[in-house]
Amino acid sequence: MDTCTLGDLLDVVGGPALRLHTAPAGLAAPVTEAVLHDGGTPLPRQPGALLLAVGVRAADAGPLLEAAAEAGLTGVVVRGADGPAAVAEAHGTALLSVPEDAPWHRVHLLLASAIAARPAAVPADAGLGDGGLGDGGLGDGGLGDLFALADAIATATGGATAIEDPRQRLLAYSAVPGQPVDEDRRQGILGRQVPASAENTEQYRRLFAADRPVRLPALTGTDLPRLAMPVRAGGETLGSVWVIDGGGLAPDAEATLAQGAATAALLLLRARAARELARHRGGELLRRLLDGTADDPATAAARLGVTGPARVAAFTPDAAASVPDAERTALRLLDVVRLQCEARYGRQACVLLAGVVYAVLPGPGERHRSLAEDIAARAGQALRVPVRAALGEVVPDPAGLADSRADADLVLRVLDADRPVAEADEVRARVALLRLAELMAEHRELTAGSWQRVLAYDAEHGTAYARTLVCWFDAGCDMAGAARLLAVHPNTCRYRLRQLQRHTGVDLDDPDERLVLWLQLRTLAGLSAATP
Repeated sequence: MDTCTLGDLLDVVGGPALRLHTAPAGLAAPVTEAVLHDGGTPLPRQPGALLLAVGVRAADAGPLLEAAAEAGLTGVVVRGADGPAAVAEAHGTALLSVPEDAPWHRVHLLLASAIAARPAAVPADAGLGDGGLGDGGLGDGGLGDLFALADAIATATGGATAIEDPRQRLLAYSAVPGQPVDEDRRQGILGRQVPASAENTEQYRRLFAADRPVRLPALTGTDLPRLAMPVRAGGETLGSVWVIDGGGLAPDAEATLAQGAATAALLLLRARAARELARHRGGELLRRLLDGTADDPATAAARLGVTGPARVAAFTPDAAASVPDAERTALRLLDVVRLQCEARYGRQACVLLAGVVYAVLPGPGERHRSLAEDIAARAGQALRVPVRAALGEVVPDPAGLADSRADADLVLRVLDADRPVAEADEVRARVALLRLAELMAEHRELTAGSWQRVLAYDAEHGTAYARTLVCWFDAGCDMAGAARLLAVHPNTCRYRLRQLQRHTGVDLDDPDERLVLWLQLRTLAGLSAATP
């Protein structure tokens, strides 16, 4: 395999996710792996590695850069943008940084997957006996390599082999001719799922409690016994490998299976890393599409599988709700939204930006509202916190997705407990008033006027003239309608308006002043007929 270089890594992961500050040895410097380093432990001597400076402030990374240079490391990655670039240059060590809020475990997974993106494949006929699995690479990290591994294990052990995930779903199986199989295997291959039974459950309990190959008896008179091994990495159970014992297993079958399970763990980890990398790159592409910085929106959208009309949906936990771990909650929300969208549309474009999960929903949009309501309800149940959902306008092509995202952001700002989900058209008036308030607040001449005198008089004398005005305006300047909104007699409402004019100088006979006064009280003061 060609060695990954610093330039290769930046091509894959560059941008906001990984920033290069200096590379004294050039972009052709090799990068062999990414290593997490806790400041309280000795520095590893792994030439070519990138050191992730966990627990070290970026500004204090100077001594670590010097030590990294002595250890032959290619560079150091700090969190934050204020790392000592001059020190790095002086010692010939590359200095890179990730965003301040980037979790180190995700950074490590991202860089490790990018570095190992081009390993060689395992041959389908690779032996697993004395020669082991070979010292070559292990495929591109996709699950397709598991089939080659299953064939290799089956050839070396002498038994048909299956590789499963922790939920007993079949990931891969061998296809070596002449090996005995039974009905359980046939059903598992047909349904890609191990048939459920109480006996199966007990066997899996035994298997996952073990740390070595386990021999399991046949469950029925027509089935065959198995030799099985859990697949683990770092204490996490990733799945299991099963070999049918037709009576002719090799003497070293258990050792071979243990070795095969270790290789399966590596393949599954690489497959997971590849998915994470693909999601990261897709997320970065979608981010540029949504913020309008994509060089070619049509090409970017096509790479994400987005074509034709579409709209942006935005999801976020209720700002008023108490969320103990906002970052974890946002990531869980992303998972829920992605899962639900993929269930409806297949491959789906979703991204988490500043605490908001955005999803691109394809099509003209007739069912988008019901989908958003369903996702908000499911996410609220899963996260135990209310979730708001906003739908931007449907745009005819991907070039308009930035506008649809802007619509969705505005809709989010006017949602409340009474209206947790809405499309842009449903809250157009609320959004218009919100934008008017922001625009008026930026100009002194639009904030001046009699509305401030009305509020000041109410504050000083304990009156309710401002709300009386707003209710009158909201009722179309109808005295009886205003009285109903205020729950008072029309004469009381009429008296208040006369007193208001007398004490504040407001001219309610001037239609222009009435319009401006209503706008200012509604937008700048935030009053409405519903205001207590």
